[in-house]
Amino acid sequence: MFLNVLLGYNDMVIVVMTSLAIFSTVIALGWPYLKSDILKLRMQQIVDISEKDRLRKKAKNNAGERRLLLLSEPSQILAVIVERFNLARQLEDGATVQLLRSAGFRGRAPIITFLAMRLLMPLSLLGLATFYLLVVIQPDLPFIAMLPIILVAGLFGYYLPAIYVKNRISKRQQSIRRAWPDALDLLLICVESGMSSEHAFRKVADEIGNQSKELAEELSLTTAELSFLSDRRTAYDNLGKRTNLDSVKSVVSGLMQSEKYGTSLGHALRVLAQESRTTRMSEAEMKAAALPPKLTVPMIVFFLPVLFAVVITPAAIQIINS
Repeated sequence: MFLNVLLGYNDMVIVVMTSLAIFSTVIALGWPYLKSDILKLRMQQIVDISEKDRLRKKAKNNAGERRLLLLSEPSQILAVIVERFNLARQLEDGATVQLLRSAGFRGRAPIITFLAMRLLMPLSLLGLATFYLLVVIQPDLPFIAMLPIILVAGLFGYYLPAIYVKNRISKRQQSIRRAWPDALDLLLICVESGMSSEHAFRKVADEIGNQSKELAEELSLTTAELSFLSDRRTAYDNLGKRTNLDSVKSVVSGLMQSEKYGTSLGHALRVLAQESRTTRMSEAEMKAAALPPKLTVPMIVFFLPVLFAVVITPAAIQIINS
């Protein structure tokens, strides 16, 4: 009888130990799912905070740029000068306004400033050149001989605002040209995901701003024009005119044809994106191929004299000492 009790006790112990072993195994296997990963949660919180800060700064910058573009008012003095000398007649052909828009200057204030500077800069440089020649340098020359120098300074002052605007256009086009293939890829992804053209342009403008603020600004303007213009093709055409780039104009033509004939926008964007990326690679290869000829003159002027000095100087020292 004692043996039977002992055997029953052993069976109960085995059952209890087996149950504990199974319970421990289940807890060990399920513990990672039951206990939250504190490090992962902290990293996610950091990412969320960083993203909120980025969106807040981006919204603040966009608001500031929008105020500068739309709410800036011209100087009263410059406005009076333009009105007094009737400089607004230069805007009749629309070329000046289009030139300033291509440079990123929009609104009434940049136009007034540009027209006034084309009058004030020649007068300022004329006065500065006259003062510098007659008071500072005082050369032993008659005034008739110094008059061409003064006139050239005034002529340079007349073209100086246009030179500045064209330089601004060149830098702006370079920034847009570099970021345009990536913008096309993003636009293709947005269109193929089912977004409309307005939402696609808005999304691309938000994402491409870190790479090119100029392109983000142009796409934002296109999004606004797509929203309120009656003809959507006019908004696309305005984008091509503002940027004045062949790669952008080809995409604009594709968008206008897709809007007119109802063709597949995704297929057109895919082909245009590949062509734009190929063009950018070709331009990079051309610049790399043109680098050796450009380095020839600097190497001859700066490297070879130093190399000759390093090679010949020890021999010259030995000859002098001997």
